[in-house]
Amino acid sequence: MPHLLHIDSSIRGEQSVSRRLTARAAAAWQAAHPGGTITYRNLGKEPLPHLDEAAEAARRTPPDQRTPEQHRTWELTEQVVAEVRAADTVLLGLPLYNYGAPSSVKSWVDLLIAPGLSYDPATGAGLLGGREFIVLASRGGGYGSGTPREGWDHAAPWLPHGLSMTGLEPRFIGCELTLASSVPAMSELIPLHEESLAVAQRSIDELWVPATV
Repeated sequence: MPHLLHIDSSIRGEQSVSRRLTARAAAAWQAAHPGGTITYRNLGKEPLPHLDEAAEAARRTPPDQRTPEQHRTWELTEQVVAEVRAADTVLLGLPLYNYGAPSSVKSWVDLLIAPGLSYDPATGAGLLGGREFIVLASRGGGYGSGTPREGWDHAAPWLPHGLSMTGLEPRFIGCELTLASSVPAMSELIPLHEESLAVAQRSIDELWVPATV
């Protein structure tokens, strides 16, 4: 039975563009896989803890020598990796905060990098490849070629490198200028945002073929 892991990371609730895009994608996936199941993780509302000394030590300590704290953090790592392993498709909402990925996404990635679970420590081979990984990226401004802040988006370029050890290969669908309608100084950019949003929505709608009766 096909399974989807749906992850949101926006802290803007119903105002979030990335959440609206991931919701659209999840609905499209469900329509194409009517018997499929979905696991949902909301990093914006319930963020995972950052890596700390116990989490780092647990990765290099034999299981029978771990402290209770190290056991707890390793169990969380196992849970995060298991969610990805169980999924045929992973769907991640990735807004841009202060020109980078939300810290909650960084925590998710850091927990996911685990020897023996997401990569083979002997060979370095990733153990989570072979599954679909769709990233819905939203940006309040414009960071494309020729713009004043070209290259300031450090979220989308970082993610493939951050996950490279796991074998996961993200496919990005992006939407820009999401703040145009709420920031008066950007009002003249509203048509460009609407065009960017429409392109993203079409790309989402073309991801999967709806099931026919």
